[in-house]
Amino acid sequence: MELFFLCVKIFFARILDVSIGTIRTMLMVKGKTLIMVILAFLEVFIWFLVAREALVTDIKSIFIPIAYSLGYATGTFLGSYFSNTFIKGIVGVQVVVKKDNKNLLNAVRKHGYAVSVIDLKDDYEGNKRDMLYFQINNKNLKKLISLIKKYDDMAFIIVNDTKAVQNGFIK
Repeated sequence: MELFFLCVKIFFARILDVSIGTIRTMLMVKGKTLIMVILAFLEVFIWFLVAREALVTDIKSIFIPIAYSLGYATGTFLGSYFSNTFIKGIVGVQVVVKKDNKNLLNAVRKHGYAVSVIDLKDDYEGNKRDMLYFQINNKNLKKLISLIKKYDDMAFIIVNDTKAVQNGFIK
């Protein structure tokens, strides 16, 4: 019974410290220094307590490293989920579509997205295309991609994190 409680404690503590670490990393990328420092302290403090307990116990069992590893994996998943759900950010979206796709342009503008259009030409095959360029809140990314795919299911879409934007319009 003591082994069970130790494994459960290690599992949940690892979920907590790894989730904090994942969120801290995302905040570091976004430049949120103060909260990042506080989370770094909590992360390492929890990790130290758990690692010490896992290493100094008299109980010898393969379930201890399994609980430790499962907690790490679960914490990575949950930290990533919480980061994507709760941390606001801006992404740059570049979309290469067929030339003169007026229906798509009208649709994205109707849905409130600001878009810049750049003419592209493939010198090798002579194809003409347009590149649509957006800066949007990451919360709107799935909606935008779904809207684009509705009008051009062969659109080439690139998404990049944006650290800062000055001027312009972001939905």
